[in-house]
Amino acid sequence: MKHKAAMVLAAAALIWPGAPAIPADAPVPDEIPVALLVDLSSGQVLYEREADRRFVPASVTKVMTAYTAFKLVDEGALRLDMPYLYSAQLEDEWYGEGSNMFLRAGERPTIAQLLLGITTVSGNDASAAIAMASTGSLDEWLALMNANARELGMRDTHFGSPNGYPDGGQTYTTANDLTLLGEAITQRYPDLYRSFFGHRGFRWRNIAQDNHDPVTGRVEGADGMKTGYTNEAGFTFLGSAERDGRRIIMVLAGAPAERLRDEASREFLEWGFTGFVRRTLLEEGAAVGMAQVQDGASRQVGLRLAEDFTVALPQDADARQWEVEIIYRGPVPAPITAGDTVARLRLSIGEETVLETPLEATEDIARANPLQRITNAFSRWFG
Repeated sequence: MKHKAAMVLAAAALIWPGAPAIPADAPVPDEIPVALLVDLSSGQVLYEREADRRFVPASVTKVMTAYTAFKLVDEGALRLDMPYLYSAQLEDEWYGEGSNMFLRAGERPTIAQLLLGITTVSGNDASAAIAMASTGSLDEWLALMNANARELGMRDTHFGSPNGYPDGGQTYTTANDLTLLGEAITQRYPDLYRSFFGHRGFRWRNIAQDNHDPVTGRVEGADGMKTGYTNEAGFTFLGSAERDGRRIIMVLAGAPAERLRDEASREFLEWGFTGFVRRTLLEEGAAVGMAQVQDGASRQVGLRLAEDFTVALPQDADARQWEVEIIYRGPVPAPITAGDTVARLRLSIGEETVLETPLEATEDIARANPLQRITNAFSRWFG
């Protein structure tokens, strides 16, 4: 059942007169087939293009390798100061293969050094090394990566390597899935994320290399995350920035040229901050309407906002296409406990859903007794 909350729309318009509508075009060239921009502070999608289209992530795979290592560190199963003896077999397989930390057999990098080699210079060798150091088996490491993907809800993702090196199509993902990963690594492990992402360069022995991340140090608040390129995949970027407590995650995939991807990434991320006004339309706890109740002591239950209803919208449009609705499957069966999430408040502009936020019950509603059930039945029959 869907219930329109006209009174909520009126209240929002009073709080924010002349509020804007949905954006026109984002600064993403048509040549880039996949684009997604998400405001993590509200979960709002600011822009999307082919967000569920599968593509090869290439080295962006290493964000999941870093996430998997962060999770093991957080669980106490892996220590950042633990050294790992790099083997001749790994050197034979990975030395000079694509982007590299240039590890040599017999060296003993720590887990922290391997992570910096992954996040800063995109080391294919460092990715393989951390997999073996953590589990002793590439198959076991890949099983962890894929289990983490499932746990995060990355339904259209599979990893066949720890570094995104071409593997015959075993590794694939989508923009929507990568934003789930970006949210998880920044929100679940913020200290580790700050420690290992956003560095402009890295030195191993006498070899100094720069980070190819196109936004860190160039866009205010940007701190990563990872570029990717193969002939098959084109140029890809999973990026992030935070300003004043507001974090934005972005994905561009399939760009035909590195320069095009890099310039578009900077403009896209900056647009996410400067092209929108972020306002709280209704505050946490505000009463927004009623939901019908089935087999309850009362036929309706009040609804209130479980959190602030905050939205980011462009600065140069009007509110004439606004629509705010209370959405729920109903009637809601009793019993209901105050605080239960029983509905959602949805803001749409035109045909686009801009934002949804949970609504909770304002009171307890017990299951109806026999007499109340009879009364409710008669009320339904006679309108």
